[in-house]
Amino acid sequence: MAHHYSFPGRLVGATAMVLGPLLLLTATVLRLPFHHFFPQQLTAVAEHPALMASAHTAALAGTVLLVPAVLVLAHDIGRLRPVWATWAAGLVLVGVTERIFHAGVDQAAHGLVRRHGAEFATDLVARSYGDLHLFSFLSFTILLGWPVLAFAAHRTGALGGGRFAVVRAVALGATSLLPLGVLKGTEIMSVVAVIGLCVALVPGGVRLVRGAPRPTRRSVLMLLATVPVLGALGVVSTLG
Repeated sequence: MAHHYSFPGRLVGATAMVLGPLLLLTATVLRLPFHHFFPQQLTAVAEHPALMASAHTAALAGTVLLVPAVLVLAHDIGRLRPVWATWAAGLVLVGVTERIFHAGVDQAAHGLVRRHGAEFATDLVARSYGDLHLFSFLSFTILLGWPVLAFAAHRTGALGGGRFAVVRAVALGATSLLPLGVLKGTEIMSVVAVIGLCVALVPGGVRLVRGAPRPTRRSVLMLLATVPVLGALGVVSTLG
């Protein structure tokens, strides 16, 4: 029997819509005590390694979770406006991929701090900060994607209706204010952008969870059996 299914599915999408923005908010708060520019960020890595590692991990995990969250939103938009859904989600996902690329550069810079000190890492980053790469030409997607997605979501009611529909759409568009580039800390625009993302996506994720059918006994048992296996694979992955 054929099933109507769209990736990533209701449960995964709802989880991503809730956890993604909240993890980004956590990272934003953790970085709040330090100046947002990269020399101060690298100094913070040297002086507060555990805190900055936690902030970096939360930011990376939250950014990755934006991928399924945006796919769910694009699916809802596409029911009425498939062209808008394609362009909006495409722009946002390229921008999200660029942020994941930036996070990889951040990780490498953190490793330089641990092994050679903040001064060495700062000098190397300063000398290579303007190097061109593929995403140098695609940064406009970070700025343009979220407003386009917000407009499409509002036009199709994908963010929900009611008196706060416009507020949620504006909040989603404000995500474009999140500063782009490597080794970016928290500034006022970061706080506005991430709070906007939470306002826009978290209620939708909660709504999806509430509307989801109750899990079957078989699916619960499969989940319980899968989680330890995934954990073991995660540990093995660190050995390579």
